Amino acid sequence: MSAPLREWRRDGAVAPADLDAIREGVIRFGRQQAQGSDAQDIAIALHEDGRLVAGAFGRTEFQRLYVNYLWVDADRRGQGVGGDCLRHLEAMALKRGCVDALIETLSDETAELYEHLGYACISHVHDYVPGFTRHTLLKVWQPRD
Repeated sequence: MSAPLREWRRDGAVAPADLDAIREGVIRFGRQQAQGSDAQDIAIALHEDGRLVAGAFGRTEFQRLYVNYLWVDADRRGQGVGGDCLRHLEAMALKRGCVDALIETLSDETAELYEHLGYACISHVHDYVPGFTRHTLLKVWQPRD
């Protein structure tokens, strides 16, 4: 029996479908290890005059809201729209039975905003990216069983 023909692909030569397969493989393995995953995507988007101006998405799993992305158009920042997006996402997660929410940011200003919205910093890594601190914040609605 001959050895399989191996070919290492790098950077741009790695097809987007391969990247998706790798990501999905890691997620599937992690969920098999955790057993009992109830992961569901969650999202909110705000349109004004048909144009997307803000939104957020992530997932709910194991009674926790994981916020992956929260974005506000530059013209609408500083007007409370980001907080509104987050509150809408949190309300949806509460209806799903979540007891807390986790969010991360590399922005000190954004971390302060999240703290103002009831989140507490549970970890930070200085120079996670040179010149930036990675903040991990948690908001607890109900204590875990």
